[in-house]
Amino acid sequence: CRTRGGYSGNGGGSGPRRPGVATFCKDSATPLARPGEGGAVGCYGDLGAFTPQELKALDSEGRAVTPTTAYEQETTLTVINVYCPRADPQRPERAAYQASFYRLLQGRAEALLRDGGHVVILGDINTSHRPIDHCEPGDPEVFREHPGRRWLDGFLWAPDGQGLFVYTFHLLHPSQPYAFTCWRIDTGARLTNHGTRLDYVLADRALALAELRDARVLPEVPGSDHCPVLAELAATFLPAPRCPPLCTRHMPEFAGTQQKLSRFLVRVERGAGAAGGRGTCRGAGAGPGCSALRQRRPPRGQADLLSYFRAAQGQLGTGTAHNAPGQGGQESDQNASGHGTQEPAQDALGQGGQQEPCNGMVPRELTMGQAAGTQPSSTARWRAVLPGPAPPPCCPAHGEPCALRTVRKPGPNRGRRFYVCAQPPGRPNDPRARCDFFRWAGEGRS
Repeated sequence: CRTRGGYSGNGGGSGPRRPGVATFCKDSATPLARPGEGGAVGCYGDLGAFTPQELKALDSEGRAVTPTTAYEQETTLTVINVYCPRADPQRPERAAYQASFYRLLQGRAEALLRDGGHVVILGDINTSHRPIDHCEPGDPEVFREHPGRRWLDGFLWAPDGQGLFVYTFHLLHPSQPYAFTCWRIDTGARLTNHGTRLDYVLADRALALAELRDARVLPEVPGSDHCPVLAELAATFLPAPRCPPLCTRHMPEFAGTQQKLSRFLVRVERGAGAAGGRGTCRGAGAGPGCSALRQRRPPRGQADLLSYFRAAQGQLGTGTAHNAPGQGGQESDQNASGHGTQEPAQDALGQGGQQEPCNGMVPRELTMGQAAGTQPSSTARWRAVLPGPAPPPCCPAHGEPCALRTVRKPGPNRGRRFYVCAQPPGRPNDPRARCDFFRWAGEGRS
């Protein structure tokens, strides 16, 4: 990506993120360069509907890799590996960008078919096509009106349509429900399989009908908010004698980075000519060129939390320490309103008597062992300085502490806090799924 910062992602979240795709080929299917075109695959289709500025913008985010390999003797197979943009509802320009990307992708795929080869498109399409591909499709008419779904309706083959491509999984499993490939991590929705199907292996219809052997979704494979999808062809490919000139192994800016799957867990030393020019960096080490892994010097000044109070007010527990609660409370309020992360319900113990503890949990104030007439312990003094929030209410359906969340959507309730069931979302008949408990923070009823 030449224009957007961050790590991998699709433009959502709190800031721009950089997409990226890679295609790893076995030696038995080394991609080849299309003859007579300088090592490029070619066949870009009709680009007259796009301005030069639009084409440059569509090519600037690193969202596609297109190798071609030999299939049988006279036929080629082009694999278009894509990471399609997300139509962020908060950013209308990204919806237009997605629509342009889809049109350009379709134009090139159909041009490659007209040239006489076969085409496979795979990756994160970033649109769930049919209601069966979404955990909460809602109204069917509204669901079908999504621009990305309308594009897929015309792009994919149907008995009454003109599409040239098929979704390999649907071809073999047309009615299998809950075959999702993406889940929200922050809600734990993968546990209850409350997700969407965004990742596809699409093939031209002739190739799929002749060669498709298997197509699966692999939700048991962890490691991301997406899971792998698999399509297996019975075809035999012919390796090229060498990688094409446009392969990244020939590009100096990628020297020393991962070029083989076998090197994913192996330390890789960047060459002097690699991009960035920041010296040597070993994958799991902390060389001078790895700014993210550089060892940090110990901070100066304040050594622990107690020294924060000693420096300004003397020893904790003396008469001058009574000003600390006000300062501590102000700091806590600023932190609470400035972060959008979920509050850990298990640590939300607070002032006694404000909420009824659930599951027999005893507030910390009752476990300090403070006897009558004795000096307060250090734990009690800290509790006087930082009393903490009130304990969360219990979810009546599961009998567990609720999760404290904050409204982030624009509107009159923005910034307000509320309690909900801490279980992940799911289907209504799933006992592991979140129930409908809701309570505004500070209120006594749901």
